[in-house]
Amino acid sequence: MKTNKILFIIDELELKYFEFNRLVTNFWLIKSFIERGFEVLITVKNLLYLNGSLPMAKIYETSLKENNIFKSSEIKTICLNEFNTIFMRPDPPVDTDYINATYILSYVDKQNTFIINSPEALRDFNEKLYINKFPKFAPKNIVSANKNIIKEFLFNEAEIIIKPLNRCFSSGVFYLNSKDKNINAIIDTATNNGKTQVMVQKFLPEISNGDKRLIFIGGEIFKYAVRKVATNNDFKFNEHTSANLIKGDLSEKEKLIEKEIAATLINDGVYMAGLDVIDGKIIEINITSPCFFINEINSIYNINFEDIIIDKILNTMEHLAKNRCLAAIS
Repeated sequence: MKTNKILFIIDELELKYFEFNRLVTNFWLIKSFIERGFEVLITVKNLLYLNGSLPMAKIYETSLKENNIFKSSEIKTICLNEFNTIFMRPDPPVDTDYINATYILSYVDKQNTFIINSPEALRDFNEKLYINKFPKFAPKNIVSANKNIIKEFLFNEAEIIIKPLNRCFSSGVFYLNSKDKNINAIIDTATNNGKTQVMVQKFLPEISNGDKRLIFIGGEIFKYAVRKVATNNDFKFNEHTSANLIKGDLSEKEKLIEKEIAATLINDGVYMAGLDVIDGKIIEINITSPCFFINEINSIYNINFEDIIIDKILNTMEHLAKNRCLAAIS
C-alpha cells in the first residue's frame, strides 16, 4: 500500500449535517481509521470529476476530537489515485447521478487503490435483484411492471410484498393480499402505471418476528447481528430506535449462507454487504451503503464492533494486494 489515505464518498445529507452522529455506520468506520493513524477524507458524488482520464475529487479533511468527527471548512482538490482505499457509500436511489459517479470511479487505478464496493458491482448488481444469484436462499419472486403478471403472482401466493428496485429504508414498499380492495391502485402506484419494474416477493409470515441484518465483510458473515422489528402497526422496520433493534444471533440456516455466497460476492467485487434475512431466506443484499448498526451491536454484545470490522477490512485489502502482486508476477 502506497499511502495511508482513505476516502469516504458519503451521502449528501450526511455531508450537509456533518458532524456525524453515532447511528451512522460511517461515523464508526471513520473514527476507527483515524484512531489507527489513517488520514481520512470525505466527499460526495457530485464533487467527483474527470480531468481527461484522471479521476479527481473536491474533498474535506476530517479530524477526531473528544470522540466526535469534524470536517475541515476548507475544500481541497485531489486525484483519486492517491488513495489507499475508497469507500463508495452514498445512499440510494441508484439513479443517473449515482451511476455517473461509478463511471468516474472506474478510471481509478485499481492496481493501487481499492474501491469498496467496486463501481462495476454497484452498476451490475441491483440490491433487490441480486438475491436471484442465490436461488437456494431467495424467496419466490418476480420482477415486472405489468399489472396482469403481478396480479397473477398475487392470486397464486395470496400475500406479496412489492418493492421499488432502486430505493432504501423501506421507501415505497407495499404489502398486498389477494382480498385487498385496492389491488389495482396499489400496483399502479408501485409501478408508475405500468412503466417501472418492481420486485414482487412472496410474503414471509415470519416477518412478524422481524428481519435480521447479517453483516458480510471480506468473505465472512459475522456472528454479531441485529433483528429489526416493526412497530406502529407496520409490517416492516422503519424506525431506527433501540426498541426496534434487538439481538439477532444467527440460526443454523443463516450459518450456511456464508459458505454458499461468499466466493461469488468477492468475485463480483462486493466486499461489504448487509444481508436482510427472514427465516433463512435472503430478501435483499444491500451493497450501496449498508447500515451495520454498530452502535446497537456494541451495546448488545458489549464489544467494539467497529474495530472488528476495520481489522477485517484491512486483512481483506492486504490479501487482495498480495493476490494482485502474484498475478502481476505471473
